[in-house]
Order: sequence, then structure tokens, then C-alpha cells
Amino acid sequence: MNKLFSLILITVLIILPSSVFAQKGSFAEIKQLQSPQNPRLGFIIHGGAGVITKGSLSPEKEAEYKKKLEEAVLAGYKALQAGKSGLDAVEIAIRMLEDSPLFNAGKGAVFTNDGKNELDASIMNGKTLAAGAVAGLHRVKNPITLARAVMEKSPHVMMIADGAERFAEEQKIELVDPKYFFTQERWDALQEILKQEKEEKEKKEAKKNVGKVSQTDLRELPYNKFGTVGAVALDKDGNLAAGTSTGGMTNKKFGRVGDAPIIGAGTYANNDGCAVSATGWGEYFIRLGVARDISAMMEYRALPVQQAADMTMNKVKTLGGDGGVIAMDKFGNIGISFNSEGMYRAYIDMNGKPVVEIYK
Repeated sequence: MNKLFSLILITVLIILPSSVFAQKGSFAEIKQLQSPQNPRLGFIIHGGAGVITKGSLSPEKEAEYKKKLEEAVLAGYKALQAGKSGLDAVEIAIRMLEDSPLFNAGKGAVFTNDGKNELDASIMNGKTLAAGAVAGLHRVKNPITLARAVMEKSPHVMMIADGAERFAEEQKIELVDPKYFFTQERWDALQEILKQEKEEKEKKEAKKNVGKVSQTDLRELPYNKFGTVGAVALDKDGNLAAGTSTGGMTNKKFGRVGDAPIIGAGTYANNDGCAVSATGWGEYFIRLGVARDISAMMEYRALPVQQAADMTMNKVKTLGGDGGVIAMDKFGNIGISFNSEGMYRAYIDMNGKPVVEIYK
């Protein structure tokens, strides 16, 4: 009898997916989390990563950021509690961040080199792998809503610039005068960068070494002081979703597109892996396919979400890039990883309470 029981146990252990053992907690807990009838709702947001050190924000400004992050994470989570989809929750929270001048997305978008605000966004459905993205927008109030419309109401994945805004008009998505996106703080940041670039160029000319500012010098400029926003969600049906929205990089040159609207770089969601939204120096995230890389390590190597996120962010650091990611798997386990000084972030803990953090 004992031999028969041992044989049955060994057989069960062999056929169980290795991903089960990658999760923390008892076997009973894992079984409950796996049950499609009783998934754990999950929600995380970020408001960008960059040079955010303790003391760099006034107490009043820090309180503003924390209040808005808490409002957005609770709004998304309450949508999930009400039975809405992960896509709904992601869009709701990101729209709130886009409407706030505190973050580099929508209303708070930074300025390009030629003094314009240029917006990008993307969203993805982890169940179907459907995705939508937009780039180079100047008049769309909430780019995340247009990205979702591209996903759900067109045969395409990405639309850009004037064509995307024409599609927004067709879909009755709100357009605004480009002046809507102007904020003095972002304009002053551009002027400071232009001033520093001019001074750097003059120094090099004086040394008869005319040229552009080096990559190392660029890292010292306040490009990433304000960053992208994003959200990832796990809904009542056990489906994952992710979305990202940004105003890009301060002083970016004409035609530049970062990782935020690129599926697999700044945004990715797959029920077999995880949902990811990234923020940081986009060129590095594109080169590594950061969001897809994290999910792939979970799909093919059965790594826990936090470990997968850390490994990919180490790759970013090795190349010389900085930034961060938020990620969530189908069990509701979360991964938050960044190699910058700070990252605006908020999530709902196991007790359903909001947790808001800024610094390391």
C-alpha cells in the first residue's frame, strides 16, 4: 500500500507544472491561487523612474505625488472589485495620471527639442495578446484611450502622428489644443537642458573638439527627472493586462520614439507569463525588449516574477541604461525592480490596502 501511495505521489509531482513551485507559499495556498473560480485581484501602477532622491522633493510636493498615486491605484483596484476587466482598470488609472501635471504623460508631458509636447502610449490584453499603440501625438488628451481604440476598433497594432489623430477623431476620442499640455515646470526643464548643452558645446569648441554632447554627459542632464506612467492588472477572470503612457524624453530630437508605445519593450501582457509596464531610458529598453524578456523568462524558465524582473533590469544596467519596471503574474504575485535613484509606484497589498512608495 505504501509503495502504491509513493508511486502516485511521484507521478503527481512529475506532471505538476514547474511554475507552481516557483511561487511562494504553501501547496494549499498555491492550489487556491490557481483556481480560476477564485483568483486574487491585483493592481500596480508607476509614475516614472529617475533621479528621485530623498530630499529632492519638498514635503508638500512629495505629499502631492503620494496622494495622486494612491487615488489612481485605488481607482483601478475598485474597478477590478466591481467586476471590470484588467484593461478597464489599467485605462482608468492611467487616464488619471495623464490628467495630472505631476507626471510625464498627458497634461504633464515634457517638451521636445523644438518646444512641442509629443505623446505615446500602448496597452495589451494578456488573454488574447491583442495590443494597441500610438506615437507622436500632439492633440489627444488621453493617449491610453486611443491606444485601446487602436487595439479594439482597428486591424492594426500601432498608429502614429496625424494618422493616429485622424483615427481619434473618427472614434470621437477627445482632442485638445496643444497649449493644453503646457506646464511651466516642464518648459523650464527644457530651457535648462538647452542651456547646459550650449555650455558643453562651447567648452568643446574651445578645446577644438567640436561635437555633440557625449552619452555620458547626457546622463548627467535632467532627462529622466520625470518619467512615464503605467499600470498592470489581474482581474476576476484571471486575465492580465498592461498599459503605458508617456510624454517621452525632455529635449528629444525630431521623430524620436521611445519604448512606451513599443509592444515587448515598454509594455507586454501574456497570461502564460506576466504583465509588464516599464519606465526609463527607452533606447535601452527597446534594445533588450525588456517587457517581453521578463515574461519570456517566466514562460520558458519558470522564474518567479520578481527574479525575472531583477535579471532583466540588471541587463539594462549592464548596457548603461536606467529605469524600472512593474510586473505581475497570473497568481497576483508582483515584481517591482528599478536601478535608478527612485520610482514613483503604488500597489495593492495582500490585505487590499494601498502601498505608495517613491524612493529605494
